Amino acid sequence: MIQFFLKGIIRDKGRSLLPLTIIASGVALTLLLSGYIRGVMGDMVEQNANFDTGHLKVMTNAYAKEREQLPNDLAILALDSLKGTLQNKYTNITWVERIKFGGLLDVPDENGETLKQGPVSGLAINLNTEQSSEINRLHIKEAIVKGKLPNTKEEILLGDALFERLSLKIGDKVTYIGTTMNGSMTSYNFRVAGTLHFGNTVMDNSSILIDIKGAQVMLDMEDAASELLGYFKRGAYNDLKATNIAANFNAAFSESKDAFAPIMETLKNQNNLAAYIDYTDLYAGLFIMLFVIAMSVVLWNTGLLGGLRRFQEFGVRLALGESKNHLYKSLLIEAFLIGIIGSVIGTVIGVGMTVYLQVYGIDISPYLKKTSMMVPSIVRAKFTIDLLYIGFIPGVLAIMLGNILSGMVIYKRKTAELFKELEV
Repeated sequence: MIQFFLKGIIRDKGRSLLPLTIIASGVALTLLLSGYIRGVMGDMVEQNANFDTGHLKVMTNAYAKEREQLPNDLAILALDSLKGTLQNKYTNITWVERIKFGGLLDVPDENGETLKQGPVSGLAINLNTEQSSEINRLHIKEAIVKGKLPNTKEEILLGDALFERLSLKIGDKVTYIGTTMNGSMTSYNFRVAGTLHFGNTVMDNSSILIDIKGAQVMLDMEDAASELLGYFKRGAYNDLKATNIAANFNAAFSESKDAFAPIMETLKNQNNLAAYIDYTDLYAGLFIMLFVIAMSVVLWNTGLLGGLRRFQEFGVRLALGESKNHLYKSLLIEAFLIGIIGSVIGTVIGVGMTVYLQVYGIDISPYLKKTSMMVPSIVRAKFTIDLLYIGFIPGVLAIMLGNILSGMVIYKRKTAELFKELEV
């Protein structure tokens, strides 16, 4: 029976070509948009995790309340002890210390006088070894435009746009001017080792990157750090596990009134990322629902047009004794097969476009020159396993709904009038 219907679909292109085209196009577009939304949302979350939030973040209570001001006077003390405790207790997580700071970068002339100055936001990480997880996590090697990685704590990396704006050369001397952890003024000399292009306009225009050992000396933060970031060793963020770990850690300090007591936050509870994480799947599901409705309406009309074209065919089959129920069921089976074939074609096309967009992406950096948000300059789609089957939901459901509605005309045919219709 199935073979009979398949032969009919293949041989009579008039009743299968248009529905197949609509289904394949709709499924492909559904998968592409679903993959694109997940890719864009996922890239934004991952970029925030790598550069700012981590999967988990440990700070002092006081620092957490004023984190936007980068209050290093409220930073974590006894860093090595706390980090060791976390590493022993949560072995599935990699813990890294970071220092965030802000100040001025001064460019002197040959006489040591200020030639140019610019405000900078600094990030201190472990640059001590090329195998550093931080170098890989932040893609430092790939982001270097000019120069090289720092070899000493007296070398510095600058955002490429900042480097050009200050008219610097590799090897030039620059001076950081800011305040220490204790509130006193500090100035520290660096040599420019290289420049970075992260693909984020904000960071490229104002960021400097130094080794954390140098930052601890410069800011009087021996055995201290602004924050400790935790990353799951398997790579992907798991909100359920992160929430349980944070709750377990915070329970030990829940009754402490010490402003310097540590507190742990999950990625989801930082930078208003909860909305992005919660709504990613919701938006993808919404698009699927919209395409099911839209394609159902189109295929309903297609079914009505097909019903008019096959009006006499239905009449002949009814006149020959085929029951209305059997005719209606055969119409739905035919629609189901067309839905499956169209969904397969659409899935192949949609997944292909999604993978292409994941590999090559779309460069939107020209539109981000004035943005202050941390968003990727290249947006990419994201292929996930569920893209291999979610297209069958709108593909099959839409044509089935369309034919369920359009096929009702079969029950309106009056057997007594069939031969009159055939004579005409």
